[in-house]
Amino acid sequence: MVRASREGLEVMTTDLMRRIRDRAARLCVIGQGYVGLPLAIAFARGGFVVTGLDTDPDRLGALNAGRSHSPDVEDETLATVLREGLYEASADFSVLDQSDVAVICVPTPLRKTKDPDISFVLAAAEEVAARFRPGHLVILESTTYPGTTQELLVPLFEGRGARPGVDVFLAFSPERIDPANPTYSVTDIPKVVGGVTPRCAALAAFLYRQIIAQVIVVSNAKVAELVKLYENVFRNVNIALANEFALMCRRLGVSTREVIDAAATKPFGFLPFYPGPGIGGHCIGVDPAYLAWKMRLDGYEARCIRLADEINRSMPGHVVELVGEALNRRRRCLNGATILALGVAYKRGVGDTRESPALEVLGRLIECGAGVAYADPYVPEITLGGHAFKAVEPTDERLAGADCVLILTDHAEFDYHRIVAVAALVVDTRGATYEIQAPAGRVVTL
Repeated sequence: MVRASREGLEVMTTDLMRRIRDRAARLCVIGQGYVGLPLAIAFARGGFVVTGLDTDPDRLGALNAGRSHSPDVEDETLATVLREGLYEASADFSVLDQSDVAVICVPTPLRKTKDPDISFVLAAAEEVAARFRPGHLVILESTTYPGTTQELLVPLFEGRGARPGVDVFLAFSPERIDPANPTYSVTDIPKVVGGVTPRCAALAAFLYRQIIAQVIVVSNAKVAELVKLYENVFRNVNIALANEFALMCRRLGVSTREVIDAAATKPFGFLPFYPGPGIGGHCIGVDPAYLAWKMRLDGYEARCIRLADEINRSMPGHVVELVGEALNRRRRCLNGATILALGVAYKRGVGDTRESPALEVLGRLIECGAGVAYADPYVPEITLGGHAFKAVEPTDERLAGADCVLILTDHAEFDYHRIVAVAALVVDTRGATYEIQAPAGRVVTL
């Protein structure tokens, strides 16, 4: 392949920027999950022709029929960009042949050994590298360990005859989507960009500035990779502190929420975090392990990350103990008790159960001999211990008939005043009933 001359590089860069500015650039967003779909639709709404690539046939069929699985993309919005020909979901990776930009938004889970699993990233990058053409802009958004872009993607493209910064432009931009957040959508959240070269970063930043007002360019891709990890390490460690504080407050006979809310009145130097049944989802419980793994390779033990992980992962066991103690005070044994759990998603307002601590809590309750049912407006069915459970309606009859109503996810759809009034015992792990008056012993909180 003929290498681009300096003059040719300038022409290639100018042409790509022109195509992006004029909305003539064709975009492919690989992965149409909670990150990729909102991003693809945001670009489509911005006037770009976007192909959302995914390998899940059910997801693709639903998307092309105008049915969104994301709380951040309304069906009406999806239907509009489909009708206008600005978006299409596809499993045909050959569309990359005609694309100008490829954005990789695939999952990066942990293996059982807590080592990073970047097989999805590699598979997506190989598809792009196999079809690259001079002037292609490739951006990785999947959260990963520091060094991934430089150490894995660069050699992959070089092996195909592409020179990053010359023939192909590589950058990393961490996703910052908070599913179901009504205040901050993908276009409202400042975007961080780091490139393999300054030109790579400049082109990626120019692309994002078409739909996002504030784009921050950092010195390289590794810095951008670390930005995302630090954000979630910060949350992980502070949630662990709140969880341990809750354990201490319980021993001291003090309301955790009252202490935290009072501390939060300080106008500087404090940011409130609240306890819960554990950590879950795609980021907080996973991303810190990516950084800890990378540091272990360099002979450094990330002690704060390790301790925070230990505390957070102990919370489901603490919740089960809390339920058992609350039942004992009512002369009821956990073995044989009926538990109605409210919420199994990892956070309010979503149907995502990935790494949800609620599943572990329910699994442990079943192991203790409790009879378990659950209600969740976003999760119609779950599997625990090889058995399928279907969501039930939290009717007055079910609430009153349960030995314990256990709040694991504080969905807004639940009527907490009614729950407290009807249920004989409520164990609240989310602070949903904090301001509701109840007879002594009726409500137990973290």
